[in-house]
Amino acid sequence: MASLIAINRPRIVEVQEVERECPTVKTFSFHDKSCRKAKPGQFVMVWVPGVDEIPLSLSTTRPDGYSSVTVAEVGEATKALHRRERGDLLGLRGPYGNGFAPAGGSALIVGGGTGLAPLVPLAEELIRLPTKITFLLGAKTRDELLFLGRIGAILSNRASARVIAATEDGSHGLKGLATDLARQELVKGKFDMIYTCGPEPMMREMFLLAGRYNAPLQASLERLMRCAIGLCGSCVIGRFRVCRDGPVFTMEQLRDVGGEFGKFRRDLSGRKVRI
Repeated sequence: MASLIAINRPRIVEVQEVERECPTVKTFSFHDKSCRKAKPGQFVMVWVPGVDEIPLSLSTTRPDGYSSVTVAEVGEATKALHRRERGDLLGLRGPYGNGFAPAGGSALIVGGGTGLAPLVPLAEELIRLPTKITFLLGAKTRDELLFLGRIGAILSNRASARVIAATEDGSHGLKGLATDLARQELVKGKFDMIYTCGPEPMMREMFLLAGRYNAPLQASLERLMRCAIGLCGSCVIGRFRVCRDGPVFTMEQLRDVGGEFGKFRRDLSGRKVRI
């Protein structure tokens, strides 16, 4: 009970570092005691004073509490967050939700855009296990490929690990999509687990590929969130609430919401809109 109260209690953190990852994406780092034991894939609610509170995946978690979130500038709150600098203050709640369940064997990690944020801590977790890792990442252009250097550094000492990139314009790696890379890898060999996060149409394609090649899958979903504790229902998908039952969902859960996953989300009024 004490731990639940601690993560739900709003607290103030100071921005320790701001790093521009690409023209539209920045990483904000801070120290927070409650984030020390966050699992890869969990998220926090970040309050930009005077603007709004938004859910963001943790892109860094360390035992000393050093943590970070990585965010694209896409709306009013994220635009305001992008104006914050080192020494500025932010509000914080969490971490919330369930995370990825790291498994041994052969792992395929597939990410795109800021969906790569929770997959980087996952890779750091997986290298502690006897796991063969294939990390596929995609973006529209070379400039928009996130964490390429960091992912390479994480996996550099693992002989059985590979990092392969794709860009839609062909400016780096294969010309095409991360799902094109995934299809090639699944044709060549079997994976004990697929982990994915990114644009939902991409994740739906990974869901279909996983079914076709009989591979288990874990996917991290993004939805509109207000309370983050399962009360308001703004993040509902089928019978699940993404903040409480997710954000990471299994293959079986995604089958349950197959009519919505990758097709619809809810807007501010709660109405279904096409993705």
